Amino acid sequence: MTYRPLAPWQVLASRRIVDKRWIEVHEERVRLGNGHEIAEFHRIVAPSWSAALCITEGDEVVLVRQYRHGIAAESLELPAGVLEPGEAPLAAAKRELREETGYVADAWYPIVSVATEPSRHSVHAHFFCARGARLVGERAPEASEDIDVTTVPRASLLSLCEGGGIVHGVHLGAILLAARQGLLEPVAAREPLP
Repeated sequence: MTYRPLAPWQVLASRRIVDKRWIEVHEERVRLGNGHEIAEFHRIVAPSWSAALCITEGDEVVLVRQYRHGIAAESLELPAGVLEPGEAPLAAAKRELREETGYVADAWYPIVSVATEPSRHSVHAHFFCARGARLVGERAPEASEDIDVTTVPRASLLSLCEGGGIVHGVHLGAILLAARQGLLEPVAAREPLP
């Protein structure tokens, strides 16, 4: 198979039609590499975020349950949140784990960084695995977050995923990659981050 690099799209005109704290929507007229023009392409700019696949000293996985208005249902997820300006992805994962759950960990492993929906969104998600986590105090979620914390045995996490217990597709993908990387084994298969 021969690889032919694709030309980037040219933005011929752009206007911001939504400009809020968590989201911008840009309506753009673009020219594709093949010369075709799209008169109204909508590109979404939003903050990137980090998440923690957290395994406790007691061999349980820490999850958060919250209502997600986009699907009009509850969702069981990894603790996660947006990066603050200038904040490194790992620092954000550590902060969000502590704020949302009250857990901290000393051993952290990178899982993956991905574009969450590259067709229209600018967002990247960064996933890390925290091992040997311990509860150190009260959690402190933001006022806009209504979160319940729950734990499940590490050994049952993949069954929970396969059974539809976790519906957030990007979280599901990160959990499966962590399993493939050996991070869900009783002992992690590699050295933690310094």
